[in-house]
Amino acid sequence: MTIRYWIRCLLLMLVIFGLITACSSYTVQNTVSPTEVVSKDCRMVKHTMGETCVPLNPQRIVTFSLPTLGNALTLGVKPLGSTFIDMLGEDTYLEGKVEGINSLGISSPNLEKILLLKPDIIIGWNAERQFYPLLSKIAPTVLFDFRLDKTWRDLFDFVTQVLGKQEAAQQAWEHYNQRVEKLKIALGDRYKNKEISIVFLAPGVIFSEAKNSFPDSIMQDVGLKRPKAQNAIVPHTQLYFSIEELEKADGDIMFVGTLNDDSQKFLEELKQKPLWKHLRAVQQNHVYSINYLTWRGGNLLAADAVINDLFKYLVNTP
Repeated sequence: MTIRYWIRCLLLMLVIFGLITACSSYTVQNTVSPTEVVSKDCRMVKHTMGETCVPLNPQRIVTFSLPTLGNALTLGVKPLGSTFIDMLGEDTYLEGKVEGINSLGISSPNLEKILLLKPDIIIGWNAERQFYPLLSKIAPTVLFDFRLDKTWRDLFDFVTQVLGKQEAAQQAWEHYNQRVEKLKIALGDRYKNKEISIVFLAPGVIFSEAKNSFPDSIMQDVGLKRPKAQNAIVPHTQLYFSIEELEKADGDIMFVGTLNDDSQKFLEELKQKPLWKHLRAVQQNHVYSINYLTWRGGNLLAADAVINDLFKYLVNTP
């Protein structure tokens, strides 16, 4: 390795050490950071950590979480980097849209990579609170306050505000509403008295996205009913149930999403259970496979893909 390589590594380590030292005694407060200067080149945005002056026309953007990434792409903005990209496999709603975007880790953002990207804005949500002191030293950082009374629509509005893309947001909503209306016309009354179940599987875990979740809100917009057991308000919209409670997964139509090979194996094991074979959706051969990440995507690009699935299975399938 060359001397230039080692000098570069040493400089990077010094910068990261400086960030850590600067933040070691940092106490998070709902105030503007002393390093943030309000000027004509930025505007104040309120978020879960206080207020931050964000650039009027940010060019070097970093996002955390797939919903936030999807929101930026919906608004015509391609981030330099984002977390959770490594989770994306083939056949997801973001296929072909994330080329060139740097992967920044999953549960913990890669601070070294973020530093090298030199972002002028970092956008995330509550999950990144613990990293805020460091992140805010790298670039202006805003975190969406994702409380129980907030939805994926509120996150989209937040990202729209941060990026100043109100016109693009309006066009995105118009597209969504047009597709919803077309689907409603195509469906007619044939599912008026049908219950649509949505089930997700992870190894050993069965759950549904309940009332006011991302997929449920699309169902509401389209006019499709959910099973009574899933039409409930629960923490974080996720309704978990055991194999013994498998009847909560039932409906006239059942959409099932698996995350990986292990969860697919779990599905195959479930199919051998007597309780599974007694579900009416199973008996009527109305069980359809969906993409786990797409149906839990929490943004308008994912919503468009969900509507594609609804057309595919509820309109175009005999």
